[in-house]
Amino acid sequence: MKTKALCIALSLLVVPAVSFAQSPFDQLKKTAGDAGKGALEKRVNSKLTDEARKNQCSFKSGTDTLEPGCDKKLKNLAKALIEAKKQLDSGGVKSYKFEVSGHTDSSGDAAKNKALSAKRAEVIVKELSSRGVPRAEIISVGRGSEQMLVKPDDTAAKKAKNRRYELQVRL
Repeated sequence: MKTKALCIALSLLVVPAVSFAQSPFDQLKKTAGDAGKGALEKRVNSKLTDEARKNQCSFKSGTDTLEPGCDKKLKNLAKALIEAKKQLDSGGVKSYKFEVSGHTDSSGDAAKNKALSAKRAEVIVKELSSRGVPRAEIISVGRGSEQMLVKPDDTAAKKAKNRRYELQVRL
């Protein structure tokens, strides 16, 4: 009787463990899928970085007001995001957000620069949304002067390079 009870108890412990085990092929498929998504993310981000650099809009100094003449640039950015969305969707990526990050030069108060960069990023998000990019798929982030492209930014030209926005996809 004790032997039979012991066998039943052991079988109750072993059966669930076997049902949870993944085949090596399941793990291989997941790894290949993750690698494919990583490569797709890298490709999309490279394209978005290029488009953002080519299509920078200027803001009036110290404000989140766009300078005139940005319409074509914003249309190009929206087209780039819509194309990226198609690539991600066709690649089977279900959960992602586009991130618009605003950046400033190092002049002035760091806290004010961070707030200004967040406002500028949000302006770009609103513009992209008005041009067909779903608002729910875009987030805005203010980075201030945390991630400068040019250090030190001690000339007008270097400061201008640091005042920018960037586009990325986040999986």
